[in-house]
Amino acid sequence: MVETFVQSTDDVVEFLRGQHNLIKDMFDDVLHASGSKAREEAFVSLRQLLAVHETAEEMVVHPRARRDIEGGDTIVDTRLREEHEAKELLSALEKMDIDSQEFLDALTVFRSAVVDHAEREETEEFNRLQRDLDPADLKRMVAAVQAAQAIAPTRPHPGVESAALNFAVGPFASMLDRARDAIFAALR
Repeated sequence: MVETFVQSTDDVVEFLRGQHNLIKDMFDDVLHASGSKAREEAFVSLRQLLAVHETAEEMVVHPRARRDIEGGDTIVDTRLREEHEAKELLSALEKMDIDSQEFLDALTVFRSAVVDHAEREETEEFNRLQRDLDPADLKRMVAAVQAAQAIAPTRPHPGVESAALNFAVGPFASMLDRARDAIFAALR
């Protein structure tokens, strides 16, 4: 099961910021793992959280930002391009030898891109949503994000960055990803 826990909150922005902080910590866990097995386990956890986190943003947060933030289309389109690139990089990382220097170098570059992306989301999108939406909307969005994460794919799927595609393809991808995760976990 994917661990997406962050401190309980009634504000979607604070919930997602908490996940951004958790993701940053998880990168450190992968980079500083004491051995191959520890690195692999940390990477799988990171990959799963990144996949469900981005899916929930694509399904819940970005559509709301498009609708309610001035210039929302431009902001969201830019974030979606970044998310597509991140999914491609994460897919490439999955295929690398986790003990190789190539993996560590690529993960370091990937971490920088993810952190930059998160900071832009927080500044350009989240802060404005928090300012412009009432607390009841922010609370409802937490529940929607958590529901989306519960059914989201656990692996990157480049090309599936819109809410519509996530609703159409996501459940099937999620089912396959979670089955694949369970099989690989049993073989470890």
